[in-house]
Amino acid sequence: MNSKSTSLTYRDAGVDIDAGDALVDRIKPLARRTMRPEVLAGIGGFGALCGLPKGMVDPILVSGTDGVGTKLRLAFGLDRHETVGIDLVAMSVNDILVQGAEPLFFLDYFACGRLSIDTATAVVSGIASGCEASGCALIGGETAEMPGMYPDGEYDLAGFAVGVVERAQILDGRKVAADDVVLGLASSGFHSNGYSLVRAVLARHFGEITRAALSSVALESSPGSGLTATLDDLVMAPTRLYVKPVLSALRAHPGQIHALAHITGGGLIGNIPRVLPAHLMVRLDAGAWPLPAVMSFIQSEGQIAGDEMHRVFNCGIGMVVVVPKEAAEAVAASLTAAGERVYRIGEVLARPINSAQTVIS
Repeated sequence: MNSKSTSLTYRDAGVDIDAGDALVDRIKPLARRTMRPEVLAGIGGFGALCGLPKGMVDPILVSGTDGVGTKLRLAFGLDRHETVGIDLVAMSVNDILVQGAEPLFFLDYFACGRLSIDTATAVVSGIASGCEASGCALIGGETAEMPGMYPDGEYDLAGFAVGVVERAQILDGRKVAADDVVLGLASSGFHSNGYSLVRAVLARHFGEITRAALSSVALESSPGSGLTATLDDLVMAPTRLYVKPVLSALRAHPGQIHALAHITGGGLIGNIPRVLPAHLMVRLDAGAWPLPAVMSFIQSEGQIAGDEMHRVFNCGIGMVVVVPKEAAEAVAASLTAAGERVYRIGEVLARPINSAQTVIS
C-alpha cells in the first residue's frame, strides 16, 4: 500500500487531543479549590479574568515568572512529580512577596513530548497545592504536547504570578539603614536552585542517581528536629512558601519591615544586595544558623568551598527580612508564631568603598 494514501490523524503525529481534554477535566476541580473572590473567569476560556481586591487606594500590580530548573532532571530520574508544582508556584510568589505584594493569581505552562495524564495531574496537583497555601488563584495555563521536542517521560515547566500591593507599601529597600537587623527564615532545603551542582555531586557519589540509591541514605530532616528523612525525600523537598507568614508580619508591623530578599539563584551572596542601597552592606554571622544536613552532605561529598556554597545555595536561609533593631524581637516573634524558624543572622553596616555588599564570616 502506498503510505501516501493512508489518512493520518493528529494522534498519529504524536498529539493526543483526547488526553489533553481528559487532563483539563482533572485539573478543573484542583483549580477550583484555589479560587479568590476577585476571579471572574478561570480555566477553560481563552483568557482568565481577575479583578483587584476591593478597598485598595492605589493598587500596583507586581508580576514574576520562573521555572523549576534542573531539579526536574531528578524528578524524571526518581519518578517524583508531586512536589515540583509547589516549587513552580513558590519561586514566583516568593519573588513578588519581596516587594510586599499579595499574590492574586498564577498561570502555568507545561510542555512535554508525549502527554502522560497521570504525570501531568501530579504536577498540576502540586501547583494547586502551592497556590492554595499562598492564597493565590490558579486561573489558567497551557499544556503543550510537542512530539520530538522532549523525550518521553520528560517535560518543562514555567510559572507566572501576579500580585498587588498598595503603592505606599511597596518594599524597595529605600528604608534600609545602618544598624538594621537581618533576620533569616529557614529554608526547606535547596528549594529550586543549584541543582546542576547537586546532581553532579550525587552522580560522583552514587554513579547512577536512582531512588533506590538515594533512599539508602538517611539524614536529619531539619536542624535540631531529631527526625530523619531519606536523601531522595530531602533533595525533592518543595520550596517553602513564605507568603502568608510574611504578609501577616507586614500587616502586624506596618513600616517596620524595611526589606525582604528571596534567596534564590546566586545564594546569600548574590540576592541580599538586590534590596540594599549602594552605600550599605550586610555582615552575616555564619554561626548564627545551622546548615541543613542535606547541604552538609553535598558540601562534604563534593568538597565544595564555603564561599561557593554561599554563592550557589541558600545554605538554610530561604528568605531574609531586614528590620530596625528596635523591632527585631517583635517581628521575629510574629514570624515564629506563624510557623517560621527565625534566626538573627546579621546586621546592616555602612559600606566601605569597593567592598562587597554581603560579607559572611
